[in-house]
Amino acid sequence: MRDEEIIELYFDRNEKAITETDKKYNNYLSAIARSILGCKEDVEETLDDTYMKAWKTIPPTRPHILRIFLGKIARNIAFNKYENMNAKKRGGGIIADVLDELEECIPDSNDVENLVLKTELSNIIRDFVNELPDKEAYIFVCRYFYTQDISSIAKKFGMTNNNVSVTLTRLRGKLYKRLIKEGYLAS
Repeated sequence: MRDEEIIELYFDRNEKAITETDKKYNNYLSAIARSILGCKEDVEETLDDTYMKAWKTIPPTRPHILRIFLGKIARNIAFNKYENMNAKKRGGGIIADVLDELEECIPDSNDVENLVLKTELSNIIRDFVNELPDKEAYIFVCRYFYTQDISSIAKKFGMTNNNVSVTLTRLRGKLYKRLIKEGYLAS
């Protein structure tokens, strides 16, 4: 079934929308949740929550690209679950690694000013990734959006783990400079 037809099912409040969404996007959404959470039960719970959030959000929202819309929902729910499960301990795991890697670029602060700048930061990062050569953009997205481990990325792109690590280090450096240039971070 085409995405437009699935979206219309949501707008018609037809429960078949969830069934069709699951048929078409289960593997994709499971991969996102699994890369963040690992545990099969948590992945299944994340998918259920994703479908429920989509049901509550469509309408009024009409996604331009359903796959990306659902992927963002699943990713956010999985990150929230991860954060809740690890609130008292921040050790080990790929999420901790990913957050540590990005820590120099994205300060961890909840003050009002940073909340206002959240949209600006999203736009800067989106533009940064869009301007990268395809391979670098895919590596960046695989690591920092899909939270894939270094060895999986290396295998996918026919690179060594060290080469991927060096590429990511350079990309984070470029992002850091871009954030300074855009006035998001102080130099």
